[in-house]
Amino acid sequence: LSEWKRRKTVTDFYQNGTITTLHNLGERSTADLEQDLLQFSERRPLGLILPSLYSEIETPALPAIIQELKSVPYLSQIVIGLDRATQDEYQHALSFFADLPQHHRVLWNDGPRLKAIDARLQEAGLAPQELGKGRNVWYCMGYALATGRAEAIALHDCDILTYDRSLLARLIYPVAHPIFGYEFCKGYYPRVSENKINGRVCRLLVSPMIRALKRIVGESPYLNYLDSYRYILAGEFAFRKRLLGDLRIPTDWGLEIGVVSEVYRSNSNKQICQVDIADNYDHKHQDLSLNDQTAGLSRMSLDIARSLYRKLAIQGTVFNQETFRTLKATYYRMALDLIETYRNDAMMNGLSFDIHGEEEAVELFAQNILEAGVQFLERSSEAPFIPTWNRVFSAMPDIFDELIAAVEADHEEFSAARALPKVARG
Repeated sequence: LSEWKRRKTVTDFYQNGTITTLHNLGERSTADLEQDLLQFSERRPLGLILPSLYSEIETPALPAIIQELKSVPYLSQIVIGLDRATQDEYQHALSFFADLPQHHRVLWNDGPRLKAIDARLQEAGLAPQELGKGRNVWYCMGYALATGRAEAIALHDCDILTYDRSLLARLIYPVAHPIFGYEFCKGYYPRVSENKINGRVCRLLVSPMIRALKRIVGESPYLNYLDSYRYILAGEFAFRKRLLGDLRIPTDWGLEIGVVSEVYRSNSNKQICQVDIADNYDHKHQDLSLNDQTAGLSRMSLDIARSLYRKLAIQGTVFNQETFRTLKATYYRMALDLIETYRNDAMMNGLSFDIHGEEEAVELFAQNILEAGVQFLERSSEAPFIPTWNRVFSAMPDIFDELIAAVEADHEEFSAARALPKVARG
């Protein structure tokens, strides 16, 4: 083992929160993990969901991910949700994913067949109200439930620049193992790249905000649970299939907070874990968007704050304007203290650190914590979650058959399309 691996093996084994942490102690190879998973898959078929934008096909990340997935031996199904694609682009996507040896289907979310299903759901008040990743993931989950090909299902993003198939193996292992009792697993990893510490929203917004909420509204099992996650905004999770039917998916950037909160609602902490899935992780970075609340990290921070307020209100917390003003002030002081901590950590590890940029982000997040509170009070009657698939199936018992038929019809009609055109590689 390298010196770094030896250090990691002897130091990082602590259980600090209210959920189980499964570490990477550096002793098992990916091949060894995959051999176990191959055996597990005989009893519990395994699947993968990939929510993707068409534009990600033309980046360095997704082609590298597909190349890695081609070597994964244990998956029974891969479900790819494709957003923002024309007909020609969908045909191209079919060719792009065609090399995957596992059974796979591409959900053309902008195609006429799936849009017709969406319109029918809209008429019944059962469809997602907002475009985005949450909607994409929801339809992929519905399709996975409809086909029933997998009993344990992982989900990860398609913009991971540092992807290795070991990430998937470690992510799905806890819910695949027949002896483990975990129903939900969330990945975590360090966010260091280009000689600096990344993950600003998690470091500078979510962690200090959760701790400020503990001080303002009081300690609670729910807030302690959230604070147990090492990287709560990670877009990588794995589920047992039974969870998918009763999961309420948020439609906005609160997806990750919303999912872990929903899992908390319906499971004991003993059924929830987090797992170290990568030595490092890098993906597409969002702009801070200081002057635009509808984009970048500014939009993300608003959505996340509202998601936290909604979940706490469900738990019985009463909010008013004074609560949010006090929360803003408490958060701001705690976040500034954390900046000093991160600066010292960066300096000790020889990393660069932009104090001005960090404080600029904290100032934006503090303002958005207050703004999200105003929006929460003004929109208290809105329905922030997509209905569960169990509810949809109860209202429309033929929906799963329709979803499978639409996806298969698209696949059969366009899979024999023209040869893969050349695309620019980012």
